[in-house]
Amino acid sequence: METEMTVGQNNNAALETLIIGSSAAAAQLRDMIRRVARSNASVMLCGPSGSGKELVARAIHDEGVRSGKAFSAINCGAIPGDLIESELFGHEKGSFTGAHARRIGHFEASEGGTLFLDEIGDMRFDMQVKLLRVLEERTIVRVGSSDVKAVDVRVISATHQDLGAAIADGKFREDLFFRLGVVVLQVPSLASRAEDIPALIRHFQRKMPGEAKCRFDADAMALLMQHRWPGNVRELRNFVERASVLHGGETLGANDVAILLNPTAALAPRQAVPSSFAAVQASADEPAPAMPHAKAPAPGRPIDLKREIETIELEQIHVALDLADGIISEAARLLTLKRTTLIEKMRKYGVQQQAA
Repeated sequence: METEMTVGQNNNAALETLIIGSSAAAAQLRDMIRRVARSNASVMLCGPSGSGKELVARAIHDEGVRSGKAFSAINCGAIPGDLIESELFGHEKGSFTGAHARRIGHFEASEGGTLFLDEIGDMRFDMQVKLLRVLEERTIVRVGSSDVKAVDVRVISATHQDLGAAIADGKFREDLFFRLGVVVLQVPSLASRAEDIPALIRHFQRKMPGEAKCRFDADAMALLMQHRWPGNVRELRNFVERASVLHGGETLGANDVAILLNPTAALAPRQAVPSSFAAVQASADEPAPAMPHAKAPAPGRPIDLKREIETIELEQIHVALDLADGIISEAARLLTLKRTTLIEKMRKYGVQQQAA
């Protein structure tokens, strides 16, 4: 299940250590976080996938009066439709097949704290009605029970979808949108705050051993700041990890960075992914920029073919995990691999599963 629960600890930590960067967009985001943290109003976070919406939700929780209570996160799009009600509200023993014991749902477990509902736009329509009732009445009923229980939980939701279009299409309730979005906060894309990239790279490298850290010359850094970053901060984090695996301790130039950003294009016309997966990638908003030609062995100087193939494989694993929002079974389907095979490859390259 794509859920997580922690107890918030502010410890007077500066918000600057949570929202990294000195750009105007980062500064404005920190200011908005401080403003909305003062109240208990419901907040909806809008922004592209990978932009750090859960991190913003945590920051709002940690900056507010509920910081000493639980912070619970649940990805509404990653949980099967027939289990989402139990995940949110809990269930009684025997209430359905497989309910071997009573379970406390996220609303009860987050009492006094904050519940983060990620990808709220993917929630089933009938569940939207039940969630609206809970938000209005501040009570829940466990599945299989008739007992009404009061709850005190602040709800922060997030989506990368156009909910206006979803409302017009009858796929999302307008009244639920207004209840969830008392305050609507836009989380900026990485491309809109490219000047923060050097600071973010240092942040991602902070816990790496010295021999794993890469350095980037001026041309390489310029290329990184010109990249579109369709996967946003998540893509940058994966890039830093990929660079450390393949080039730990080295100083990289623009050509190295170009290959790391898109190794499949570097070896074109070789088809590196199945056609169905390529079609998914081709549906991105813009075509990928033209990349340099593949490395060719210089006279008397061989190319490390094994390393090039591993670079391609690692890149496609990261791309598939991003497209699947970290769900391994879906990423394996995109790569036409067995789930166990993908897990073994992730272990080989030290790739950690990321929450959506």
